[in-house]
Amino acid sequence: MRLYKKEGNTVQILSYPTDNIEKGDYLLVEDANVNRKLITQVIDVQFASVPGLLEELLRDSTMEQQVYGETIDPLGVTSHINHIQDARMLLCKIRGTMLNQKPHVNSSWLPTRSKSGITKIPINILLSHAADSKELPINIGKTKDGTTLNITAHDLDGRLNIITGKKGTGKSHLSKLLVLGLVDYKATVVVLDLNGEYTGLGTSSKGGTNQYSDRVHVLTPGSNFKVSLSQMGLSVILKILVHALDLPGTSTREFKHIWKTLCQQRKISMHELGEAIKQSTCNMHVRDALFSRYYSLVNSGFFTDSEDSATSFEKLFEKTKQTGGALVINLKDISAVDRQIVLEYTLGNLVKILGQWKIKSVFLFAEEAHLYLRETYWEDIVTRMRHFGLFTNFVTNQPDTIQENIYRQADSIFLFNFTNERDLETVSKAARVDSETVKSIAQELPPHHCLLIGKAVNDFPAMVKVRALDIKTMGETRLFFENQNN
Repeated sequence: MRLYKKEGNTVQILSYPTDNIEKGDYLLVEDANVNRKLITQVIDVQFASVPGLLEELLRDSTMEQQVYGETIDPLGVTSHINHIQDARMLLCKIRGTMLNQKPHVNSSWLPTRSKSGITKIPINILLSHAADSKELPINIGKTKDGTTLNITAHDLDGRLNIITGKKGTGKSHLSKLLVLGLVDYKATVVVLDLNGEYTGLGTSSKGGTNQYSDRVHVLTPGSNFKVSLSQMGLSVILKILVHALDLPGTSTREFKHIWKTLCQQRKISMHELGEAIKQSTCNMHVRDALFSRYYSLVNSGFFTDSEDSATSFEKLFEKTKQTGGALVINLKDISAVDRQIVLEYTLGNLVKILGQWKIKSVFLFAEEAHLYLRETYWEDIVTRMRHFGLFTNFVTNQPDTIQENIYRQADSIFLFNFTNERDLETVSKAARVDSETVKSIAQELPPHHCLLIGKAVNDFPAMVKVRALDIKTMGETRLFFENQNN
């Protein structure tokens, strides 16, 4: 391999088929005169454009059609000509420099073209030089050369991450892997499970228990997940009424007055709230507005006056403090309004608990968040809630539904296959990688293969085949013609 050309942060390297170089591979360009190496990544492989090559190919194709018999090559030049015709041009992006076996992001240095040597370096070796910490590893899967690729739990701690790709490529599988990897290190994880895909985390692939059975708690609203008014403060119930049920401002002020009265009387319950609204002397329209929201709360089945049947996040989090655990909020088969009520309570209560330091931090995994999180929550989760210790991971197959500022603030992106140009354009706005890398590599990713971008891989984009898990698969597409032989 020989260094040929540099334009901006793109380097062109001349190669031959015997070099066995593919997209995504890393190459080190070493200057013999300087103890420094240029780190480059192959984003595309093309045929080298050699002057006169087109005429030579046309001449060869014409000769093959008209001349018959044995080819005689007394000077042995045919193999050399074929060698030139098959030459490759590797388009590479500069990722940094290697100085004293330590990678650096700085890429202003350029090696000599005449005396540079070029070698291939496995991504796991490169990351081992770049990693600040090798503690708390999470096994993601295998690289192309069959070696294990690990990230660390530190790469998810305090970070904003996005997992995206088109339907059926393995996004939720990777998300489950990360959830269980965090639980292994005694972290507390909350999963907003829109389609019931995470309910089998505590069940093995054969239907029995697994090592996570005691640490995965599936909460189904209206069944084993109910709350009482006495558990929540005024701020949480107001978020439910205003944001989930669209309570007008005038009615909100009256509700605050009613709530204050109930607190003074120590009668905080659904029954007492209904009676207080009925006896209120407020405007008739205000009372009607309060009654309609009250009945929405009652009909959701999410609220109870029995403290024994009410679910306490504080008690569940006490269990996870010692061993780690995942709370899976099963949002499948509930209406959009009821789902919004549950989410407003869950997020409001999480912030309340974190603000009181009853738990150190929580990792939040939100499946298809655009379907249930109001827009004002996007920036709130990314900025303010992060300071409370709520670290978010968005999982979606519609990247254009996530606001652009979220991508710009994302620490890591786990990117699966996309063929749609608009989707690729959206993801390529991530500030931590160039758009050419995203568009070139993501389009050719096979199912269950992922391109890791950002801090999780120290800003060295890496391709990996996500490993399998011994858990019960949920959320698979139900097929009509499966196992039918014609």
